[in-house]
Amino acid sequence: MMKKLSLLLILAAQPALAASGPFFSLRNTDFVVTIAFLLFVGVLLWAKVPGMLGKLLDKRAEGIKADLEEARKLREEAQAILATYERKSREVQGQADEIVAAAKRDSRAAADQAKIDLQASIVRRLKAAEDQIASAESAAVKEVKDRAVTVAVAAAGEVLAKQMTAKDQAGMIDAAIAEVEQRLH
Repeated sequence: MMKKLSLLLILAAQPALAASGPFFSLRNTDFVVTIAFLLFVGVLLWAKVPGMLGKLLDKRAEGIKADLEEARKLREEAQAILATYERKSREVQGQADEIVAAAKRDSRAAADQAKIDLQASIVRRLKAAEDQIASAESAAVKEVKDRAVTVAVAAAGEVLAKQMTAKDQAGMIDAAIAEVEQRLH
């Protein structure tokens, strides 16, 4: 291919007939440029530049192929990792759904237990209130009876005091003192 290119360049380097005088003269610029160009192409061919350029291009193409292959492998790895993460995401979502369902069950059970405990507490408080009412009622009845006894004793004392003579009162006081002495000893 390089030989064809150099032949094409040689044919394209024909004089443009712009210079005057004989073509094969060193005074003719077209001839000098043609010789310089042929020498330049000859030096390039002698130094095997087209082969080196081909090798460099081949090496570059191999590097690009290697980069493409590595990119393909990385893409496949990325797709595999993505698939793994999607699978794990689905598993985690399933676990999260299970946790939420368990939490709902637990909260319902706790609410039911709280209702039962509240009902038991209400029953206990009602019983305690009934007991307090009964106790207060019995205390009120006892107080009323005590007050009635006190009033009756006071009334009886007044009645007896009006009906008794001084002698009878002194006798009763002596009897009460004697009874107190007996009980204390």
